[in-house]
Amino acid sequence: MLKQLKRLSLSLLLPVLAALTLTFSMPSMANDSVAAKSAEKEMTQLGGADFWRQVRAGEEGYTTSQSPEHGVLISTAGETWYVLKEKWMSPLGALAIFGSLAMVTLAYFTIGPLKLSKPKTGRRIQRWSKMDRALHWSMAFTFLTLAFSGLCLVYGKHFLKPVLPTDIWGMIIYAAKQYHNYMGPIFGILLMTVLVKWWRKSIVNKTDIQWFLKMGGMVGKHKGSHPSAGFSNGGEKAIFWLLIWFGAIAAISGFVLDFPIFGQLRRDMELSNLIHMFSALILICGFIFHIYIGLFGMEAGLEGMVTGDVDETWAKEHHDLWYDEVKDLPENQPKDKNSQ
Repeated sequence: MLKQLKRLSLSLLLPVLAALTLTFSMPSMANDSVAAKSAEKEMTQLGGADFWRQVRAGEEGYTTSQSPEHGVLISTAGETWYVLKEKWMSPLGALAIFGSLAMVTLAYFTIGPLKLSKPKTGRRIQRWSKMDRALHWSMAFTFLTLAFSGLCLVYGKHFLKPVLPTDIWGMIIYAAKQYHNYMGPIFGILLMTVLVKWWRKSIVNKTDIQWFLKMGGMVGKHKGSHPSAGFSNGGEKAIFWLLIWFGAIAAISGFVLDFPIFGQLRRDMELSNLIHMFSALILICGFIFHIYIGLFGMEAGLEGMVTGDVDETWAKEHHDLWYDEVKDLPENQPKDKNSQ
């Protein structure tokens, strides 16, 4: 009878003890270390040293749930995931992001933006349709807000939690998590739309190789040379395929994390988490350079995606092969001022 009561009491304590164990196994501030040790000591006393020794060894217990791994209270193999995430990927990811920001800042002050070689003519060449621009800005908004909420989830405990009241921190992290969960599938839909809409413009050819050999005419002895390009130059194609491949990886791994209802085991979720973080960090670093070129690194670089049209000089210098194809189209002919 006593053994049955003991088992019953332990079964009631298991969820509470598991939550406490997982909570105090996460990294905390230095002033929490004493409380963590005290809680661990109390848990050991409640369950007994032998009981916790078995739990930490990953020994499976008894549960009425028939789901996989529900009998395992603590997954010892999860320590590998924890070390990779907290000790390696998070610090290196922060270093990569700050390093990318430092590189574009250095490029701006040392190399400077790429200027047009000749004055603008005032003649407008149609480049992007309204649908193209709507798709681009929808993707930009979705990606940037997902990046912000994701970074908040990963790094917020280091930068925001120490300086914010607990209630405000709780609301921020809850909002970031909910937004990330619901906006993620929308990103996946937009990604497929981008692929269908623009993949033909992003097929790599010999012209792009020459563009890269001349470093886009942006640095060194080739700066200002304006190498030939079609509708998309080599750099734009590289960013496109970076978005498609790593965006797909982020979307698929995010789907696994978003919907843990298809029999995923802990190892599956841990692996998906690491893959999701890695692909997202690659995208963030890549788009730091993309945003830099659009806003600061190239004269009139953002104009086409805002208005849909570009100046004739810009088209000739940056996309000469495309300009030759479209310059004689009716929509690109100079407007007669008398007819306006």
